[in-house]
Amino acid sequence: MIEIDNVSKHYGPHLAVDGVSLRVEAGELFGLIGHNGAGKSTLFRMMLGLIPASQGDIRLCGQSTCSSGFREVRRQLGYLPENVVLYDNLTGLETLHYFARLKGVSRQECMPLLERLGLTVAATTRVRAYSKGMRQRLGFAQALLGNPQLLFLDEPTNGLDPEGVREFYQILREQQDRGVTIVITSHLLSEIQERVSRLAMLRSGRLQAVGSLEKLREACSLPLTFDIRLSSPASEALHHTLQGLQLERLEISGNRAHLACQRTAKMAVLSALSALGAQVSDLQIREPSLEDVFLGYSGDGL
Repeated sequence: MIEIDNVSKHYGPHLAVDGVSLRVEAGELFGLIGHNGAGKSTLFRMMLGLIPASQGDIRLCGQSTCSSGFREVRRQLGYLPENVVLYDNLTGLETLHYFARLKGVSRQECMPLLERLGLTVAATTRVRAYSKGMRQRLGFAQALLGNPQLLFLDEPTNGLDPEGVREFYQILREQQDRGVTIVITSHLLSEIQERVSRLAMLRSGRLQAVGSLEKLREACSLPLTFDIRLSSPASEALHHTLQGLQLERLEISGNRAHLACQRTAKMAVLSALSALGAQVSDLQIREPSLEDVFLGYSGDGL
């Protein structure tokens, strides 16, 4: 659905995007993450055809963003920018009517979209009275106008409360169910880590890594962590049962212990702990989070 081949973007001497090649398959919920200034928004704008690449080629639905045929592809795109700018003097419904006319879609889509986004009561309220979360919902509604086949969402949950975030991702699941391809950027890594199909990490305009969270975890070789609660202090017994295992860290304090090991040692650690029987009253295993993986790739440590 999206093909990016050796794309770079120069702003004078500054290289904002540096030789990025990437594929996004149809129906994927694809995450794009990186530090501020990593090149995410620039890559977004190039994929939308808003700015040209200095080098390389970007194709959406088989059409280059530089070709005359890309005009038709644009009708299949939905875009929610990081900073939503709307006309304060228009109502929510008038705003969607305006975007519907720009997109060439029926006004009949507008009210159902406002209802789906929880803006039914605010439909006749001028946007100047909207909260940040309401503006974000309205911006998302305009991105969904015309049933786009490609959605580009830049920090889409800014200003949304927890209920709004949950509803937002429910709508994304509905969009995926009808085959929509979604590219999303977010600084809230814990929010997207279990929701995206695959991720790409950018740093200083270059592609650092791409893959599912599971594959990125494995490639980064980050340790698993075990939080253990014992029925009574048993430091000596714990040290004895774990003797000879390849641990990266072992800390014991009273009846609690914390250890870290590589994934390859996971089953050996579990087998050793099972030998303690009832002395282990609770056990939690934590996989490296997306934040851990991101910091591992970026070289900032855990």
